[in-house]
Amino acid sequence: MSLQTLDKEQLNVFQRTQQVIGVALKNLGYGQEMQELLKEPLRLLTVRIPVRMDNGSVKVFTGYRAQHNDAVGPTKGGIRFHPEVTEEEVKALSIWMSIKCGITGLPYGGGKGGIQCDPRSMSFRELERLSRGYVRAISQLVGPTKDIPAPDVFTNSQVMAWMMDEYSRIREFDSPGFITGKPLVLGGSAGRESSTAKGVTIVMREAANMAGISIEGARVIIQGFGNAGSFLAKFLYDAGAKVVGISDAYGALYDADGLEIYDLLDKRDSFGTVTNLFNNRITNRELLVQECDILVPAAIENQITEENASSIKARILVEAANGPTTLKATEILTQRGVLIVPDVLASAGGVIVSYFEWVQNNQGYYWSEEEVEEKLEKILISSFSNVYRTAEQKGIDMRLSAYMVGLRRMAEAVKWRGWV
Repeated sequence: MSLQTLDKEQLNVFQRTQQVIGVALKNLGYGQEMQELLKEPLRLLTVRIPVRMDNGSVKVFTGYRAQHNDAVGPTKGGIRFHPEVTEEEVKALSIWMSIKCGITGLPYGGGKGGIQCDPRSMSFRELERLSRGYVRAISQLVGPTKDIPAPDVFTNSQVMAWMMDEYSRIREFDSPGFITGKPLVLGGSAGRESSTAKGVTIVMREAANMAGISIEGARVIIQGFGNAGSFLAKFLYDAGAKVVGISDAYGALYDADGLEIYDLLDKRDSFGTVTNLFNNRITNRELLVQECDILVPAAIENQITEENASSIKARILVEAANGPTTLKATEILTQRGVLIVPDVLASAGGVIVSYFEWVQNNQGYYWSEEEVEEKLEKILISSFSNVYRTAEQKGIDMRLSAYMVGLRRMAEAVKWRGWV
């Protein structure tokens, strides 16, 4: 059974995830019971967080924490601050985290959290109160052996520091292992901030080798210029690639001769935007169909669909964002011979180095950045090889292969525990 039987541009991200899970588990030989268990998180907590704003009023925010499955170990996953956070998005993201951990062999299940808010319109102190209030609201369900949060969209090491401090106050002892993505001085790991982009760079290199493309001189488009996208642009530029396109919330820049990445990095504002400074910008949609060798969606979901998949000119698609390509678009691109490196593999660098941070916190012994990068590269090369080999052997696309590899370990743990 393949993904070609699924449609499904009309399905949302969570429903599409459930569809692929069903096909993957069926291909692995598991029945309906396992599908019923793994298609939804074991737990979903919805919280209301009252925050005293700077003008003296109280605003109540809605937050979520999803824990997909803890058969393998504690759940792990980021916390995002965004006005469009939804329950279904958080559930889908927690499942993807489970699959990432399964692909890379980490002793975790997936978790994810989010708060409906616009951090760009909030002051520093309002964000601190919101961060601490969220930890108070979820403190009974999280911890170093239960569920370990991390940064995600519009959260950073400062937010993680506030959250760790609040959790340590509640528990009345220092708990650096409660959360990852912290500042180095509070138990963070070297290499954590750039780990997602570093991981994308590693799997991109492996995919390029399979396609007979050299990274040096390759034309790359990166849709998104936030934390992951900007680091990725820098790494690729330094490696000799020709970054011909980048984009942010205001639009996109494209130059067939290559962009001056360091100049763009210097001109970014605090939210990572830069294209508003240029008159020759194009739209994000227009950027996706420009000439390139490698296309990296590193922004938001549902960017490559049935409508534009046939116009994509890249030979390799590396998904640095969550869910940027619909199932129908995956089918079209695969039939055209485009090599797709799915998000659950391409963006796994962040959770791998978060795992390293958790291990270092538990040991009280910290590694150099060189050691972190060496371990990261070893895991991702092995993970890419496993997913690529499975796809080749079974004649399936890389997305279905990644789901099969990622779910196998969790399904086995569920079976051994006697849950199904």
